[in-house]
Amino acid sequence: LDLTINDPGNAELAITVGSSHKEMPHIYGVSYFSSKGPTGDGRLKPDVVAPGEKIISCAAGQERDEVIVKMKAAQPHAKEEPQCFYHEDSGTSMSAAHVSGAVAAFLSIRREFIGQPERVKEIFLKTATDLNRARYFQGFGLIDLMRAIQSV
Repeated sequence: LDLTINDPGNAELAITVGSSHKEMPHIYGVSYFSSKGPTGDGRLKPDVVAPGEKIISCAAGQERDEVIVKMKAAQPHAKEEPQCFYHEDSGTSMSAAHVSGAVAAFLSIRREFIGQPERVKEIFLKTATDLNRARYFQGFGLIDLMRAIQSV
């Protein structure tokens, strides 16, 4: 095994997130670029996977500047720049945003779990959807917010 789970994902209390295909995770499974476990000391990681391929998100910094340059090249006579910029990207950083959003949504409904991060992690791991891939690739599976909410 490659042992590609490194800091900070190898922290025991962290929810380590891998990347899956955004539309057909059951068919395509875990993204080729997603880190695989176990950790250097043999613990099972990642914990879960979430969509991380070709995710459209807000563009900022250098990515925003690249979007502006492309827009100006496509429409050189445009008088004003749009207020919102979006960028397509792939990576576990895109997946992590899905998971943190799911946890935030869960805590907004199940407020009794605020301040109990280990319990929240346990709920999300227990309710993930198995993608029938190796545990070192998929963790417990694809995160499932509705199942997590309904489980408590």
